Amino acid sequence: MAEQEKDAALPSKENFSEWYNDLLLKGEIMDVRYPVKGLYVWFPFGFNIRRNVYDIMRRLLDKDHQETMFPLLIPENEFMKEAEHIKGFEDEVYWVTHGGLSPLDVKLALRPTSETAIYPMYKLWIRSHADMPLKLYQIVNTFRYETKHTRPLIRLREITSFKEAHTVHATWDDAAAQVDEAIRIYTDFYRQLAVPVLASKRPDWDKFPGADYTIATDALMPDGKTLQVGTAHHLGDNFAKTFDITYEDAEGEQVYAHQTCYGVSERSIAALISIHGDDKGLVLPPAVAPVQVVIIPIIFKKAEGVLEACEELKSKLEAVGIRVKMDASDDRPGAKYYKWEMKGVPVRLELGPRDLKNNAAMLARRDTGEKQQYSLDTIVADVSSMLDDIHDSLYEKAKDSVYSRVIDCETLDDVRENLPKGIAKIFWCGNKECGLKLEDETGAGILGIPTDQDECSGKCPVCGSDSETKVYVARTY
Repeated sequence: MAEQEKDAALPSKENFSEWYNDLLLKGEIMDVRYPVKGLYVWFPFGFNIRRNVYDIMRRLLDKDHQETMFPLLIPENEFMKEAEHIKGFEDEVYWVTHGGLSPLDVKLALRPTSETAIYPMYKLWIRSHADMPLKLYQIVNTFRYETKHTRPLIRLREITSFKEAHTVHATWDDAAAQVDEAIRIYTDFYRQLAVPVLASKRPDWDKFPGADYTIATDALMPDGKTLQVGTAHHLGDNFAKTFDITYEDAEGEQVYAHQTCYGVSERSIAALISIHGDDKGLVLPPAVAPVQVVIIPIIFKKAEGVLEACEELKSKLEAVGIRVKMDASDDRPGAKYYKWEMKGVPVRLELGPRDLKNNAAMLARRDTGEKQQYSLDTIVADVSSMLDDIHDSLYEKAKDSVYSRVIDCETLDDVRENLPKGIAKIFWCGNKECGLKLEDETGAGILGIPTDQDECSGKCPVCGSDSETKVYVARTY
């Protein structure tokens, strides 16, 4: 390996934190060197991944949602209206106090989330039951004064890619159905990223401030910790009462609406990078890879027709919608392989004089490293099939990894022993004191009650009472 390749090599993924930070820079995802804590810069390559990821989200939401954009600045008087909600964010808010050198009459909050920016407008827009359901979403930046250890894409002071949806419904049950639909959308979204997620109903002390209940999705990271990668909140009529969002029902009465909100951030990208990547760099699902196929011409002194054949292959693949890059640089083939492996390109196509003479090309898969020769006559169909197979293979591998690390436990000692491996699953009576004691004695958190819970019975490990509810317990980011 050349000296520059040794310098560019990643640490082992077993040292996950160091591996992750190095990969963000060397894989050209984010540059962490911006001179403000918790703020980072997207490289163009990383931003291209972001665009492809959020295009999937838009396609899923645009079936029955509308995209919109609300202001970043929220007047203090509106922001402070919902007491429980504000209590959940009061330590995290950035305030704008001056315009130029002049103090503002009303302080303005940089949105930590947008309920208090959006709902004053919903009061104006909702008039009757015919105006519902209203389903809007936006993809914006939000700001939170994060005092814990910041980490790119995971724990930020500027969340650059916050997709938040806000819906309004006539009844509590309609809103509950929308929460379930949001989790279905998120599960589908992550399935298209080849990332398996676990959905669970959060305990009351961990729900969204001001919500009736919260259901969240979690991804299991390589170091055994979980990353919350999506949340859906049933707001009941709590915010409707605060912001006076009412509608005239069929009997002509003014009644409060019921609402939901649900969000996903760039943590989605942290999950797909972390779960699929390896010691060589990124391993990107084809759906979001900026380059799906890289063509490497193998050039010798007498390499007549190779470049022309590569260009022709590139055109054929692009004609069926595949994103292709041809690397005709002067670097030696090994250096090119190394470069594009780091960038996670799903398929590498190699073509040299001997291949051309045999009317064939070599295809290499990034996920498995397998190499095989294919006929040029069928290469477009073969590449398309390989891209589909790579996605399915990545998902199945990740799913097997997750479910092999969800471990049924009976005692707190079992939980402590198995937490380094992944997620513990244990009975809980539902009592808050028992839940908090479980968390305190295991050094982990209750994620929540699985939404796909099977009928079962057992004993709460804290108080010994009968229980029909199991919960996920894990160390979290």
